[in-house]
Amino acid sequence: MKFKLTICILAFLNFYNAQENVSYQKPSPEILKLADYERPPSVFTNTKKDWIVFTYRPTYKTLEDLNQDEMKLGGLRINPVTNISSTITYSNNIKVRRLKDKNEIQVKGLPANPKITYISFSPDETKLAFTNTTGKGVELWMVDLETANASKITKDNLNANLGNPYTWNKDSQSLLVKVLPDSRPALIDSGKDLPTGPIVSTADGKVSQNRTYQDLLKNPQDEKNFEILTASELYSVDLKGGLKKVKEKDMYTGVSFSPDGNYMMVTTIQKPFSYIVPLNRFPMTSTVYDMKGNTVKVVNEVPLNEIMPKGFSSVRTGKRSMTWRNDLPATLVYVEALDGGDQSKLAEYRDEIYTWDAPFNTPPKSFFKIKQRYEGTEWTNDHYAIVSEGWYDTRNVKSFLIDLNSGESKVIDDRNYQDVYSDPGTFNTTKNQFGRTVVDMKNDKAYLIGDGFTKDGQHPFIDEMDIKTLKKKRLYTSNVKNTKEEIIDIIDPSKGEILTTQQSASQYPNYFKKNIKSNKAEQVTHFVNPFESIKDVYKEVITYKRNDGVTLTGTLYLPAGYDRKAKKEKLPLLIWAYPTEYKDKNTAGQNTQNPNDFTFPYYGSFVYWTAKGYAVLDDAAFPIIGEGKTEPNDTFIPQLVANAEAAIDAVDQLGYIDRKKVAVGGHSYGAFMTANLLTHSNLFACGIARSGAYNRTLTPFGFQSEQRNYWDVPEVYNTMSPFMNADKMKTPLLLIHGDADNNPGTFTLQTERYFQALKNLGAPVRMVLLPKESHGYQAKENILHVLWEQDQFLEKCLKK
Repeated sequence: MKFKLTICILAFLNFYNAQENVSYQKPSPEILKLADYERPPSVFTNTKKDWIVFTYRPTYKTLEDLNQDEMKLGGLRINPVTNISSTITYSNNIKVRRLKDKNEIQVKGLPANPKITYISFSPDETKLAFTNTTGKGVELWMVDLETANASKITKDNLNANLGNPYTWNKDSQSLLVKVLPDSRPALIDSGKDLPTGPIVSTADGKVSQNRTYQDLLKNPQDEKNFEILTASELYSVDLKGGLKKVKEKDMYTGVSFSPDGNYMMVTTIQKPFSYIVPLNRFPMTSTVYDMKGNTVKVVNEVPLNEIMPKGFSSVRTGKRSMTWRNDLPATLVYVEALDGGDQSKLAEYRDEIYTWDAPFNTPPKSFFKIKQRYEGTEWTNDHYAIVSEGWYDTRNVKSFLIDLNSGESKVIDDRNYQDVYSDPGTFNTTKNQFGRTVVDMKNDKAYLIGDGFTKDGQHPFIDEMDIKTLKKKRLYTSNVKNTKEEIIDIIDPSKGEILTTQQSASQYPNYFKKNIKSNKAEQVTHFVNPFESIKDVYKEVITYKRNDGVTLTGTLYLPAGYDRKAKKEKLPLLIWAYPTEYKDKNTAGQNTQNPNDFTFPYYGSFVYWTAKGYAVLDDAAFPIIGEGKTEPNDTFIPQLVANAEAAIDAVDQLGYIDRKKVAVGGHSYGAFMTANLLTHSNLFACGIARSGAYNRTLTPFGFQSEQRNYWDVPEVYNTMSPFMNADKMKTPLLLIHGDADNNPGTFTLQTERYFQALKNLGAPVRMVLLPKESHGYQAKENILHVLWEQDQFLEKCLKK
């Protein structure tokens, strides 16, 4: 093993020294053929399921797309020229068709060189609205579905810096839009503008648990620019472009209409801003107005929230989750913590839900108290509501069915939310008389659509629930042979009509209209497999056990034509994984993989390399378990190594691989996993770590699913940090990172400092920083180069 490892290191170092000034490269033909493909369209339907919309976009962005003006403020990344997120992904074409028809219709009149996003149906579902980004800004467009004609509604002066710049009015004949103010001041160039003083921050002695956020405000110039970029005026615009001002300039972050269309709730960002938390924790005020713009009531005032108690079930104080009730004309619903928002405090009830009727002349009414943290409410088209609560430490979720007439409540679900085998599914929804989404209940019956994971495989289902007795009747279980069927929606419960997708390992997912009474299915879409060259790759979900008895799974791929009976050739093995935390062994061992999932190679996995003669174990289960009072990370390293050893043993026992030629890889937390495996085991010949964090003292107030801070458990943070153990790492490692990572905790600095430590300690390591890329890679040039880097690295370490 040492001799082979030495050869690998020498080959790796030769590769490294020869490529220090490398330009953009493309991977080998086998991989390029798979990576350079034409992306099929995305599909969505209206709630009536009579219209289908197809949106098209390039397979990848380009480096030029990423090389745009950008300002990073308050957690946002904004293009200050076009006034929309600099990270947004655009479509460039739209087609439509009725579900009953056979062919798609090209939408006519689309803008030239369109950059389309924020697509939505009108409330009456006869039109589509979307935004188009020009070289100067964002404009609003509309598509009439009946004629498939597109028309422009506004100039390119909308403000999408805080998200979708428009909201449909209930009448479907007008929209509320955020428009750039005419008197907008020029932005400040922080690089040229001389400061008038130092930057000063203070702490008042209160304990808080804030994570390491990216792209925060840093100085008074940033504050001023943030205010300029987020300020808008609100206008009402009709479908012909007629504008009427509704509200003067402010920092509008949320606009929603009451179901009856008579009120609008508008949320604005207030001062003071913060340098340590992003904008969603800035002060905000929510005000309800009538449709003439007159103030009805200030319904919520949230102060700056820089102080948070420890724990994932802790919340801020005050009114939270304020929304309109979907089942009433104009009633707000919200929740308030009864324990001060601190999960460490003992309390019989944690949250209380309130309702508040417009015009808010009477006090809010208590609706329901819950003993865990509020997860949400689903309203129905009958006199019921479904309230959900949850608690992270126990992974418990509980749902109540509440009779709105009597106030009586019944528990309808009480389980570990990680227990996928007991998942009852989600309620089928419909639109009510207000055009709002509600749970579909008729004649005391409701319908649940479930993923159907079981120990014997995946079998999606439809259940009918009797609201009076809570008893369920199984209406349908999917058993399509050699195919994965996913239930998208129930079109008509009485007729048994549903909308599904069907796919297999070599069949791209397509939509089907199916009758579960006759079991007849009609194919709706006909997308072809864009990856024909690997359609004959062998695919199998394998099950094996860890040394402590925990059941593990992974999807095994073998090259097309590999003789699985003779097994004469021992293949190199690539393992791709991502650790997940659990509170018990039973749920950690459950299988959510389906061998009939379409084999979709993408830059985030190793599946490409089946075309080059590698065995691949994709999505290998890497559970990290902490039962009872023990936290998962208390034994992170031994569990990590045990997961890896079990995976290698399982494939080796099948007789397919040379266990001396095994590589491991992962992205983000998977990169962190990879670095730790190379540090604390000798199981692998090499590893690939992309966009990870390697020094946990740089994320001192929690990371991933760790709630404790560094000073609570310094030994856990230090032991889990590959950087702290860099002197032990001697296995070839390829480090890749976007040089503009926007993910909390995975600063590009993490990879740079880890590389420096490894290099100075004599480890064989190569670092690749991708220009302009965030946490997920998007530019074609960078993605193809990543595949080339990985291909060269694996060939050197595992084949030469």
